[in-house]
Amino acid sequence: MKQNNIATKTSASTHPTSVATTNDADDCTDETTSFPTVTSTNSSQSSCFPALGFNMPSNVPSSLDGWWCSPTDEYAFLGFSYEISACQSQSQLIREFKDARNTFNARYVRLYGACDDTNYYGKVVEAAWQAGIGIHALIWFGFDGDNKWIGRRDSLFSQLHSNPKAKFVTRGVQFGSEPLYDWVMSGTDLAKQVKSAQANLKDLSINVTVSDMAYGYQSQQDSGSQDVLDAIDFVDAHMLPYFAQDASTGDKAWHDDANDMNYFLQHTSNKKIYWSENGWPSTHDCNAGVCPNSPNAVSSVASEQAYYDLLDSKCSTMKTYPQGGVGWFAHIYSDSQEPGYGIYDVNGKLKFNFKPRTSC
Repeated sequence: MKQNNIATKTSASTHPTSVATTNDADDCTDETTSFPTVTSTNSSQSSCFPALGFNMPSNVPSSLDGWWCSPTDEYAFLGFSYEISACQSQSQLIREFKDARNTFNARYVRLYGACDDTNYYGKVVEAAWQAGIGIHALIWFGFDGDNKWIGRRDSLFSQLHSNPKAKFVTRGVQFGSEPLYDWVMSGTDLAKQVKSAQANLKDLSINVTVSDMAYGYQSQQDSGSQDVLDAIDFVDAHMLPYFAQDASTGDKAWHDDANDMNYFLQHTSNKKIYWSENGWPSTHDCNAGVCPNSPNAVSSVASEQAYYDLLDSKCSTMKTYPQGGVGWFAHIYSDSQEPGYGIYDVNGKLKFNFKPRTSC
């Protein structure tokens, strides 16, 4: 069964806009810090994975040496969130991952939701390998307050270790979605989970993070959220400005995005930042969980397109952020996965001309 969508819990009327931290200016600057635990990198974009133009080898390499592109080259549009709660078939995964790669120049797919079929992540790995695209994997907590995430974590780790292709397509593992905002556990306990995962995946050179909003961290500032920010290898930030108290149209969302960025810049010691769950809906449907906090928020295809056009227009600004700049995902691949947020509608038709910049 399809999980409740993320908008349901972020659209409550009591949910505040993230606390302002500094100016919302474009001129946030970075300091000097290295991206942690990434194996080797390669300065030639077409000779490293998952650079555009990279050709997948016919056989699985014997080593990760020289395999991954540098995170400093990962900015602008990176790819899509992609929900797997429907347990898509192997053929559908391959077809849609190839579409993401070949039609939109995606370098990654960021998983959302969960399929609890045995060894399902193996299908994801095979699709990614055939499409030549990287994966940001996910330990899904869901919205029911149960402990299924523990089994999902253990199953994912087992498959990452046993599948010979997995470490070559899995760039990172996220705890999500929004475990801090949902109070799944305290920040202190979540930081312990992050560190345990890092130890488990160290030999695979797979990074670990938490996928959450700035407000999720702010809401647990007295319960250890800074411990999480200190522990994660990179930031997976949720940017959903449609739910801001002052939201209007997608082209005017930069103030809210920049405000949240400033929070992460001030609390993460210059870590690489990705916008992992990031978008603007074309549907205003409170019954479907797409219900804004601002009476002026406009949900329409035009406003959704305007939001992504805004991000393209800010490419040079976003490139100045730490570790080579912000890389962003479009949430989500299809309306069949999350109502209104898709680039495709429920019939598989492209909702607007989507040709995001991958460099600037």
